[in-house]
Parts: sequence; C-alpha cells; structure tokens
Amino acid sequence: MILIRKAALSDVHRLLEIYDYYVRYTAITFDYETPSAGEFAARMEHTMEQYPYLVIEQDGRVEGYAYAGIFKDRAAYDRSCETTIYIDRQCQRSGLGRMLYEALEKELKKQGILNLYACIGYPEKEDEYLTRNSAGFHEHLGYVKVGEFHKCGYKFGRWYDMIWMEKMIGEHRP
Repeated sequence: MILIRKAALSDVHRLLEIYDYYVRYTAITFDYETPSAGEFAARMEHTMEQYPYLVIEQDGRVEGYAYAGIFKDRAAYDRSCETTIYIDRQCQRSGLGRMLYEALEKELKKQGILNLYACIGYPEKEDEYLTRNSAGFHEHLGYVKVGEFHKCGYKFGRWYDMIWMEKMIGEHRP
C-alpha cells in the first residue's frame, strides 16, 4: 500500500537515513556532511512554515520525501519555488518519485505557485558519484533545462556543473 502524507518531525530519523546515502556516496547533494537530527528538523520546520513537505510510504515505511522552498527571496518571485526530492536508493525507478512529485505539484498549485525550479548537480562526464539520471527524471516529468553553471560544485576531489530546470504549472495572468 502506498500513502503520501505531510511530513512530520517524527520522520526526521528516517529522512536522514535516506539523505545520508546521497551525502556520503553521491554528488547529488553538495553537502559534505550529513546534518544532525536537530539541524535537519530545523530545516524541515523552516520549510513547512511556507511550503509543503511530503513523504511517501510503501507498506508503512517512508521511502522518500519531497518539498518546495524559496526560489528567490523577493516578493516578485512568490509564485515560483524550488523543488527537491529524495527517494531511498533501494526504491529508485519504482514510480514512487513520480507519484511523490505529482502530489507536491498539486499542493503547490493550491498555493498559487506557477513556476517550479530544480537545481541539479550535473556531470560533464558521468562517474561513480553523479550521473545525469536526476536531469532525466525531471525532464520526464515536464521540466526543461534553462541554465547551466560550470564547475561550480566541488565534491570528492572533482568539479561538477549544476543545471537549473523549470516547469510551468499554471497560467501567468496579470
């Protein structure tokens, strides 16, 4: 059984367990160290003040999470946000990511968000720490690449690019 629900602070340890893999073994996140439970909970609380933070459960176990955040901190950008998703590495390519992101998108539409942005680590050449799978996942969901920054993230003794992808989910009226 699959359930998508709002994240709770009681989920912190499981979400950290999911995130820890990406911190320690990938350049998907540019964090060098996994945050403490307290720091992660504070990040969650800050996000939940303004944006949805969702988890997906399969058979009662949290297998991923997604949330939105500020795109730029100016009133003119209030109808835009940045999206983030992490799925347990054992559940990748299972369809859970799509379900979770679609649920996040619905919640954001209810808030009047029109533009979604994803900031994605992107390798010049794929390696053991970073592939182009995240960009492909977002493209499959309707995001398009709108920008690229070269050699701006340094992790595991290597330089990585970063791309911005965009998806418009609403009508832009005056």
